Amino acid sequence: MIVKDGIPYILVFAALSILVYYINPTLAVIPIILLLFVTFFFRNPPRAVIRDYTHILSPADGRIQEIEELEDSNYIYNKAIKIRIFLSLFNVHINRSPISGKITHTEYRPGQYLPAFKNHASDINERNTIVIENDYLKVLVHQITGFIARRIVCYKKKGDSLEQGQIFGLIKFGSCTEIIVPTNVKILVQKGQKVKAGITVLGVLRDEKK
Repeated sequence: MIVKDGIPYILVFAALSILVYYINPTLAVIPIILLLFVTFFFRNPPRAVIRDYTHILSPADGRIQEIEELEDSNYIYNKAIKIRIFLSLFNVHINRSPISGKITHTEYRPGQYLPAFKNHASDINERNTIVIENDYLKVLVHQITGFIARRIVCYKKKGDSLEQGQIFGLIKFGSCTEIIVPTNVKILVQKGQKVKAGITVLGVLRDEKK
C-alpha cells in the first residue's frame, strides 16, 4: 500500500518523531504530522485495471487541466491531442501506463520548477518523456515537475514492455502529467474532470473501417 520510494521518508520522520517526543512531547506533533503526510502521499492503493486495447487509460490521478489539439507532437504524429492532468499534493502520485506496449523512446530534459498548474510549465519545467507503442497506436507521456515536486522517478527504460495500468514511475510532491494521443482517438473526458490512473478511460480508439 506504500510505494517503495516513500519508505526512506517515512523512516526518517518516524525516527524524528520518537526523538523529539523524548525531548519535548508537545513539539513531537510537528514531525508526527509530517510522518502522516508522507505516508499518505506515498500511498499505493490497489487498482482493478480492466485492459482493453481500444482504451487509453489515465496515466495519473488528478484533474484534467487542458485538452489541446497539436500540429506537431514530436516522436509521434504531426497532429495529435494533448491531455494535461494536474496533480495536487493530495492526489496519488503514481504513474501508470495508459496502454499495453513497448517503450520505444525516452528523454529526460532538465528545466525549471514553475507551479505545475501553469499552462507553460510543460515547456519550461524539468520533464521526463516516454513513448509507448503497440500494434494499434503509440502514445507519449510527460512526467513534469512543479513548484514543490523536485524529483521525477521512472522505473522503466527504452525497450521495456508495459501492461496497461502497470506502474512505471511517480513524481514526488505535486506535479503534472501529460499524455499525447493520435487524432483517431475519441476523447471521453473534459476539462475540469477528475481522473484516476489505470481506471479512467480518457479516450477510445476509433474504428477506421466504419
